Amino acid sequence: MQNIEIARRLEEVAGLLDAQSANPFRVRAYRRAAAIIRGLREPLDQIWNEKGEEGLRDVVGIGERLATSLRILITTGRLPMLDRLRGETDSVVLLESVPGIGPALAERLHRDLEIDSLEDLEAAAHDGRLTNIAGIGQKKLAGIMDSLAARLGRVRPRSRAPVAQQPTIEELLDVDREYREGAASGTLPRIAPRRFNPQGAAWLPILHTHRGQRNYTALYSNTPHAHDLGRTQDWVVIYCDGGLEETQFTAITSQYGDLKGKRIVRGREEECSEFYGSREHAASRTAEADRQQPPSSVLAETSDEINPG
Repeated sequence: MQNIEIARRLEEVAGLLDAQSANPFRVRAYRRAAAIIRGLREPLDQIWNEKGEEGLRDVVGIGERLATSLRILITTGRLPMLDRLRGETDSVVLLESVPGIGPALAERLHRDLEIDSLEDLEAAAHDGRLTNIAGIGQKKLAGIMDSLAARLGRVRPRSRAPVAQQPTIEELLDVDREYREGAASGTLPRIAPRRFNPQGAAWLPILHTHRGQRNYTALYSNTPHAHDLGRTQDWVVIYCDGGLEETQFTAITSQYGDLKGKRIVRGREEECSEFYGSREHAASRTAEADRQQPPSSVLAETSDEINPG
């Protein structure tokens, strides 16, 4: 991919972020990187091949997160963030891009294992879930893992970052709340998703927000699984680029157990139980303190006795 094409992609990202009311600092960062890349004489792919992400950071003058985006664009020809901003996100097509995974297998992985991203696929490859899918033998599994290691820039195979390094449940649910409130009030920009949208209507609300150093993008799920279960107005997919690589979470309304009816983050149910438990405990303590507080009338009478007249 030539520098001019990479610059155009980054400029398009900046334009879409700007139109969708994203953080102005993010918009400027992408525009600045695009301008610098346009002026480079040395091809970016050569810089990447010779010096890696550190070389990209030094030459373009960018941070680690944007350098990771450039690496993905150079090595795959795609920029998932741009697909999402365009409304072209398609988990099944993304899975099909992995050697050894055809259309039918990609659909099964997405439907049966709820795999939406390459990171999800990598985790499933390492925790054994892929071995339960017919058509994936040891040889194909090894090929998938090698391909993912190259695509995701892994020096050695590893799974997702530890939960301790991920956003807290409270933060994710607050982003979920902000998105659903904005979608309900009609104040969020809307994009036209490519899938399940034959009329090309701009109906899908999109939110760009941040918490501290973390930037978030949130959208309702527009996947076949969400449509099949009638959850397109319930499941919220949250993308976070607060680390070296973008991470993805899905907030849903729980249908089972003690958390039934509550908003939770899929895959982090135990933390959600602890979060709601601590909130209920705090509310209980506040209510108990209020019950032990003397009524205002008693306080007034006591005050009069101490300070008559």
